[in-house]
This record gives sequence, C-alpha cells and structure tokens, in this order.
Amino acid sequence: MDSDDPAVIARQLAELRLEHRDLDAAIDLMVQAGNSDELTIKRLKKRRLWLKDCIARLESALIPDEPA
Repeated sequence: MDSDDPAVIARQLAELRLEHRDLDAAIDLMVQAGNSDELTIKRLKKRRLWLKDCIARLESALIPDEPA
C-alpha cells in the first residue's frame, strides 16, 4: 500500500471496501444464526475494523496536500 499513484490507490480502496462489505454481511448472518462461535465473530469484527482503518488511510492519501 505504499504507491502514490491515485489509480492504484483507488483500486486498493475498491478491493478493501468490497472485503469490508463482505465481512459485514458474514458477521450479520452469523449473529442472526445465533449459534455462531463468539470468538470467530470477534475476530471478524476486528478484521473489519482493521479494514476500515486501512480505507481511511488510503482515502486521506488521495486528498492532495494543500500549502498553508
């Protein structure tokens, strides 16, 4: 994730957002099922939070630096 190319960053963002949405759906299904392993749900939620942080970092990388 150390590229400065906006096209590369945008592609990475799209991939991370897709994975985040997929994890959201998986977590929701597991919670609704009620018989899911709490540790697994906790790990998935942690991964989802990590993805959210990565997405925020990449989004801020797309914002051009403006001189003060």
